[in-house]
Amino acid sequence: MNQGELENQSDAELLQAHVDGHRHAFTVLVRRHHDRLAAVAYRTMHDPQDVPDALQDAWAKAHEMAAQFRADSQVSSWLHRIVVNACLDRMRRSRVRSFTLVPQLDAQLPDPGDHARDVDLSLSIDRALRLLPEEQRRAILLVDVEGYTVAETAALLGVATGTIKSRCARGRLRLSVMLASLRAPV
Repeated sequence: MNQGELENQSDAELLQAHVDGHRHAFTVLVRRHHDRLAAVAYRTMHDPQDVPDALQDAWAKAHEMAAQFRADSQVSSWLHRIVVNACLDRMRRSRVRSFTLVPQLDAQLPDPGDHARDVDLSLSIDRALRLLPEEQRRAILLVDVEGYTVAETAALLGVATGTIKSRCARGRLRLSVMLASLRAPV
């Protein structure tokens, strides 16, 4: 199978070709998913300088664990989980436990034209997210920020859908209480 033929293969076929010893199959798979998974890593890691190392760890892990992939999920979901876990492992090792993101809030926020308020808001939300238990933060990240469904998030994290619903609900409630002072007066 040549490089052009590989490009037309599904993710599962590429992974199997890699397991079967095709030396270019994994490279095609990496190229296909690198940008999206790099974006996931940048949103997950607090320090952008740690992202390349986390991605390298994730790709090495996926390369080495390819034969153990169970086709009960999509290859892209499997890769996403590996990247998130590599980021979390790196953060644990460096004792950094934060995510830089701004989730959507059901509140009226200050004037978006005011840059200083935007920065303050972003910092306040980031601080509040750091105070959430890791499981709630991770569920909110995947569902509210990444846009995964509850079922997809449950599969990525290896827990029941009810667990994800509960973690999101509890995390959102905690965020709402912590960020109540940011709501603009009605």
